[in-house]
Amino acid sequence: MFGRIWQFVIKEFIQVWRDPRARFSLIVPPIIQVIIFGYAANFDVHNVPTAILDLDHSMESRELIARFAASGYFRVDDVLASRARIGQLIDRGRVALAIQILPGFAEDMRKRDDASVQVILDGTDSNTALIALGYVNQIAQQYQQDYRRDYLNRIAPLAARSAPQVMLEQRPWYNNNLEDRLFFVPGTLGSVMMVMVMTLTAFAIVREREIGTLEQIMVTPIRPLEFIVGKTIPYLIIALFELAVISVVGVLWFEVPMRGSALILVAGSLLFICGVLGVGLLISTVSNTQQQAMVVSFFFIQPAITLSGFGFPISSMPAALQWLTYLDPLRYYLVVLRGTFLKGIGMDRLWPQFAGMAAFAVVTLAVAAARFRKTLE
Repeated sequence: MFGRIWQFVIKEFIQVWRDPRARFSLIVPPIIQVIIFGYAANFDVHNVPTAILDLDHSMESRELIARFAASGYFRVDDVLASRARIGQLIDRGRVALAIQILPGFAEDMRKRDDASVQVILDGTDSNTALIALGYVNQIAQQYQQDYRRDYLNRIAPLAARSAPQVMLEQRPWYNNNLEDRLFFVPGTLGSVMMVMVMTLTAFAIVREREIGTLEQIMVTPIRPLEFIVGKTIPYLIIALFELAVISVVGVLWFEVPMRGSALILVAGSLLFICGVLGVGLLISTVSNTQQQAMVVSFFFIQPAITLSGFGFPISSMPAALQWLTYLDPLRYYLVVLRGTFLKGIGMDRLWPQFAGMAAFAVVTLAVAAARFRKTLE
């Protein structure tokens, strides 16, 4: 039995190595995807095209505008003379935000009244609009605090020095500079592994059926279970190789720290890969061509990535979808990846994720093997 499986494994490796497209797809695309996601996947907002309408024309209004321009978050593209231009620029997509300083702004500041600044946002991109609005609030509040402190220093220096202040000290853990790439690169590793393992497994078996060699293999002494094991072991090894390559790129290129145990990372990856292999085998039983396998694979992959917490927090999803995420192996694997890379936590914290991936792997492999055996027989 083990001899037949070993020969089948060797045959799969030879088949993959002889295919130039397979060799290329195993190395280059995963690395390119990690690099692209590492740079492109970013929630930070910089250089937002902005229009300014200053109807006050005072020293105070000019200082506030200068703070917006110097922040790095906003790029002042247009200085307007009338309100009518705001709608035109936003409609044409030339600016995403317009800041309007109303008349009497400086006078209200000097009287210590509420001074109004109107912010008009293009809400079609709600994520950018919300983040930009948060930056506007930060800059405006800081300007207000500095103005009041300067005012007190002029009229009552002693009172200004003795006035209590609340100082907010930020101490982010695990990601000191709050860099998005440290969050996205481990997540990209998980999504790339899922896509590669699932499609390779499904395509490899469907390709055997499509070119007619599946029937030839089954007339040999090899049993259906041996065939399944021999087909999956090579892709398990290939997936571990991909894990090593992508991890090296993440650590060396993007400087993602590796604070946890490599053994825990490999163990979690093995469970995740086994579960995805089960899904790939299951897809191969319902597909007759590689095109069908591709369509069915992405029918699973896209929702799995969306529900995994890769880019959107699970806690913000509706309750029904939050329950549905427990059927997603990528959800558990991302916790293992980020916990291992960034936090350095061990099995005492990650065992629920391992249990979830193990249960998923056992169920999918059992169902896929039973259905595949029935299909072959």
